[in-house]
Parts: sequence; C-alpha cells; structure tokens
Amino acid sequence: MDTIAVTAKPAIGKGFRLQWESAQSAHVLLYPEGMIKLNGSAGEIMKRCDGARTIADITTDLELCFATSGLDADVAAFVSMALAKNWLELRE
Repeated sequence: MDTIAVTAKPAIGKGFRLQWESAQSAHVLLYPEGMIKLNGSAGEIMKRCDGARTIADITTDLELCFATSGLDADVAAFVSMALAKNWLELRE
C-alpha cells in the first residue's frame, strides 16, 4: 500500500462499529458477520479514528497520553493494515 499522508483523516469503515466490551476487557470492532477483539494499542488508535483527526493528530495524542515518542511508524503501519482490511477508511 502507498504511504499514507499524515494529513489523512481515518474513520471507522462502513459496516463496522467500535465499542468497549466489558466481557472482553477490550475494544472490539463489530460487523454483521462477527466481532474482532482489538489489542490495547489497536483499540487506542481506533478510538481516535473519528474522521476529524489527522494521522499526525492521532500520533501526537497517543504520544502525549502515554508519555512516549516515536510512534509515527507504528500508527502508520496499523492504519495501513486497518485500511487493507476495510476497518478504516480515509477522509480528506
């Protein structure tokens, strides 16, 4: 997949719904055929993908929230994978 611009605005893909599932103690991505349990990092990224925030905004927010730096490549890699699986779509 091509490199995603840091100005791209990812949003949850059509047909999917993100929610916290207490029984799973995790964020899950629901779709008509089932459910995908997300790990902690994936859940933190996905819950910020609202179609309004850019990838740069999401990365900055995660770095501030978790008092770390250098998450650019990890966020970009996850977003690329989620786009390939149609979990996310880009809004410009």
